[in-house]
Amino acid sequence: MDFDLIIVGGGLAGASLAAALQGTRYRIALVEARAPAVVEGWDPRVYAISPSCADFLREIGIWQHLDSARIAPVHAMSIRGDAGGELGFSSYDSGLSELAWIVESGRMQRELWETVKRQHNVTMLVGGVPEAMAVERDSVSLALPGRKTVYGRLVVGADGVNSWVRAQAGIDAEITPYGERGVVANFSCMEDHRNRAFQWFREDGVLALLPLPGRMVSMVWSCADGVADSLLALDGAELCRRLADAADGVLGAMELVTPAQAFPLRFMRVASVVKERVALVGDAAHAIHPLSGHGINLGFQDARALAEQLKKLPSWRDPGELAVLRGYARARAEEPFLVQYATHGLNRLFGSRNPLLAAVRNAGLNLTDRLPVVRNALVRYAASGRF
Repeated sequence: MDFDLIIVGGGLAGASLAAALQGTRYRIALVEARAPAVVEGWDPRVYAISPSCADFLREIGIWQHLDSARIAPVHAMSIRGDAGGELGFSSYDSGLSELAWIVESGRMQRELWETVKRQHNVTMLVGGVPEAMAVERDSVSLALPGRKTVYGRLVVGADGVNSWVRAQAGIDAEITPYGERGVVANFSCMEDHRNRAFQWFREDGVLALLPLPGRMVSMVWSCADGVADSLLALDGAELCRRLADAADGVLGAMELVTPAQAFPLRFMRVASVVKERVALVGDAAHAIHPLSGHGINLGFQDARALAEQLKKLPSWRDPGELAVLRGYARARAEEPFLVQYATHGLNRLFGSRNPLLAAVRNAGLNLTDRLPVVRNALVRYAASGRF
């Protein structure tokens, strides 16, 4: 039970890090409380995967094994403010084949899990939650249930916003609840979405419709807890009518495909993503508002950056050295900061009911829409995985 890396958390970020290190000299332990469930039907939780992160998933052998019939490209996006502001993006105008890909979370997770299970350099430790962690000068140890102890040179916290690894390492985190939840569900729609994504900044929250294959869309409605409660209390027919009205009827009548679910929204900044023999990736390192649709892309870019840092080390170098981990921290210093504060600022800006701010934010959308150079530069920056 002696490893080079111990990854705590087998979600998308943690599993993609393990997959990115396939074929390397590193002996890896992946610690996860439970294996992902087999996906039945459509998953109401979806992600907008940037072209850069799709390339990363292709490099580690995941993307080409996903069912292409269940993935939808985004070719255009329409953003509408709450007082006449409007902004449109197009992959064609920006010289891209697509702005993003909409992929079901559960199926992506399952494919990652099955890929990592087949890796010769990975040991899956499933069913136990770590009970203690001790960082020594030359190693780190984790006590697992059943008096089992595993040793490594580096532990990676990929265990979510409420990261146990982060707490054990003594890395401070500032978590600010938004008092909001993201309500998600899938719908079939009367009109063809033509691979367009829609987003509305409304008085009752931020509503997004993301294209799925065929005439299906995924709804992500980020709203105050009280509004979320009212949406969850609606029966299927009432929710469909509420959504069609909120979406200005752009896709016609709606029919519910998956029941609505909700998850809490939080903003989180950590004091550092590394410490001696400890590194954080994914939601353990940063939590953002979902209005950008790019949360998991940050996690994949964390995994890619850390894997690249480790793969270029000479064999005699200790992967848990703080000097090594600081290289990863530097590589990931700018992007999460920019995305976090851009989405946090937009959420606060459009959440204000001040009439003056309403005029400013909607004028900003219209101005950006009339400046194609600026608009297309933003699209290319986002598509590169750095926004």
